Amino acid sequence: MDSNITPKKRGSFSGKIGFVLAAAGSAVGLGNIWRFPYLAAEYGGGIFLLVYLILAVTFGFALMSAEIMIGRKTGLSAIGAFKKLDKRFSFVGILASLVPVLVLPYYCVIGGWVVKYFTAFVSGNMGKAAMDGYFGDFRADTFQSMLFFAIFLGITSIIVLFGVEKGIEKTSKFLMPVLVTIIIGLSIYIMFQDGAMEGVIYYIKPDFSKFSFKTVLAAMGQLFYSMSLAMGIMITYGSYMKKEVSVESSVHQIEIFDTGVAFFAGLMIIPAVFTMGGVENLNAGPGLMFVTLPKVFDKMPGGAVIGAIFFVLVFFAALTSSVSLMETVVSILRDKFGIKRIASCLTVLGISLALGTLSALSTGLLADVKPFGKDFLDFFDYICNNILMPITALLTCILVGYIIKPKKLLEEAETHGNKFKAKKLFTVVIKYIAPICIILIFISSIFGIV
Repeated sequence: MDSNITPKKRGSFSGKIGFVLAAAGSAVGLGNIWRFPYLAAEYGGGIFLLVYLILAVTFGFALMSAEIMIGRKTGLSAIGAFKKLDKRFSFVGILASLVPVLVLPYYCVIGGWVVKYFTAFVSGNMGKAAMDGYFGDFRADTFQSMLFFAIFLGITSIIVLFGVEKGIEKTSKFLMPVLVTIIIGLSIYIMFQDGAMEGVIYYIKPDFSKFSFKTVLAAMGQLFYSMSLAMGIMITYGSYMKKEVSVESSVHQIEIFDTGVAFFAGLMIIPAVFTMGGVENLNAGPGLMFVTLPKVFDKMPGGAVIGAIFFVLVFFAALTSSVSLMETVVSILRDKFGIKRIASCLTVLGISLALGTLSALSTGLLADVKPFGKDFLDFFDYICNNILMPITALLTCILVGYIIKPKKLLEEAETHGNKFKAKKLFTVVIKYIAPICIILIFISSIFGIV
């Protein structure tokens, strides 16, 4: 071990509920809200949901279980965990640790956009927020871009500063139930708007004629990115997990949260967009959340209130994810250098401010600076999602499946009398199915197949 931080000195979640809500909070993020509905609409609605669910309880279950067990067995974050399991795989810990270092800054920039739109809706400026050019003008404004980025990063830092139980766990225990309540409430309200039911049917009713290999690829890619895999997060949270807590049931509950929120996000957004004329108005990414939806809310009865509540929902989802990203980097620094939480948080804050500034100004002052033809935000996103994460996940499968063997991790899952009933499923997926899936995700993302 490289540090003075031992498993005994590490913080921990108070129990199963705290762990599950924190891990689910990490998994439930912007991808659930702005990417899942678009993909579901694009790849056949109900058939996409069915494929996604099957993959969640197989591919997703095995990968998440592996990462949590790695963390709990070693009692370390990713940078130390891989080295402890096999020194030859130390570099995998470095790759996994690099992901949250790069993702956190630009994720907080996007979180700042959410804060901006919330303030626009509650201040009576919904009409302006729905106008063409509003989003682009805001992003090009140096002061506003930096201000809202700094606000979101600051809130994230304060929560992480309070530690695992008093900061992350308490925040997750409050935010996750509120988030679920809001998304269900908004979904019900929107379903009863004129024209929305057509969107509900489109979303839920399986159209088997639209099933294709691309449907599987899209569902697989979304699941992979949605569940906070290959980012060191689940390894870090696993290291805070008490030995008596069941890994298997915890993972199932995290999947229920993650998939449930994604499902209701689709049930909310697709019908909402249908009220404006149909699926052709649905687009992916920032354009959906910051361009299309404000227009939808502007034409909806009570749109100012609904829009404000929606951006509260998105803020909560983004915040729980950014907290997990920052905690992962903080944990890495503490494990590697043995420094205290305050010093580690301030270090991460400084790094994130520096890197995040590049993304915050990527369509403003730095609009002409385009590494590999992309603005800074898209560049960081591409490097992490398309290259680092698939490679890290594939190497993790190789380590667990063929070097240390699945049995070694399964022994960790069955401490304190716990059972891991899905041993055969876990072993088969980690050794054979997951590597193939990850290679397909890597190829499809590199070549833009999905």
